[in-house]
Amino acid sequence: MRKIFIILAVLSITIGCSRNEDDSSDIEKEGWNLVWHDEFNRDDIFATGIWSKIWGCPTSDADWCKTMSQDPSLFEIKNGNLILLGKPSSDPVKDKSKYITGGVSTKGKKYFQNGRLEIRCKLEAHQGAWPSLWMVPDAPWPTGGEIDIVERLNYEPFVHHSVHSTYTQAGKKDKSKRTSPSTATAPINPDDYNIYAVELDTDEVRFYVNNEQTFSYARVPEKESEGQFPFNRPYMLRIDMQLGGRWVGELKPFTKPIRMYVDWVRFYQK
Repeated sequence: MRKIFIILAVLSITIGCSRNEDDSSDIEKEGWNLVWHDEFNRDDIFATGIWSKIWGCPTSDADWCKTMSQDPSLFEIKNGNLILLGKPSSDPVKDKSKYITGGVSTKGKKYFQNGRLEIRCKLEAHQGAWPSLWMVPDAPWPTGGEIDIVERLNYEPFVHHSVHSTYTQAGKKDKSKRTSPSTATAPINPDDYNIYAVELDTDEVRFYVNNEQTFSYARVPEKESEGQFPFNRPYMLRIDMQLGGRWVGELKPFTKPIRMYVDWVRFYQK
């Protein structure tokens, strides 16, 4: 009986530690209040009315949306996880692509501004895989801006953060417009879940991985007229699996689906 008690006590401590690693209690202690969340503890991804499937891009040839599909097999919800897949197409002629991917968006339903958005997820790796967590407004690109919370390429043990705007696009051609870096990388636990976060402030966008700040991008007042900081506005969230493209490189052929697992999405404000 004494041995059983000791074992149960150890298990209790272990489980308690595991929960503390995964929750956001430290954030709440810092004055952030949880105002919205989705834990995906249900059978239907779309039952809340917040998420919609991402269509392709009929007016754009952007790499990220060339494989986007609404095929039901690309969307799963199991064990409290939203799961988005990338897989070979069963009908390449219809899909106009050899591979198809699933993605969801809060467009028209839920927008985020002046707060901290956190996403706990695991991103499977493959040569040519490009899972992403990103934000855009209801405004033309790049005028309205784009916030790439996370992009993971291939088997990299780190993720990319970046912001895009009229100003950063101009900076690709004119070095004088590169007043501060608009991209950065941050190490992750590559085969496990990580907590990714972005804080949206009136004058700064801050990025975090596992509660450690990894990058920030601030407003430059004298560059206001050049569209340097369009980020103080409501943004929708997009979560999607992406495959292949000029940046990530050529996709290595595969047959077994590649998945991204989203445990939860939480939004805090002060």
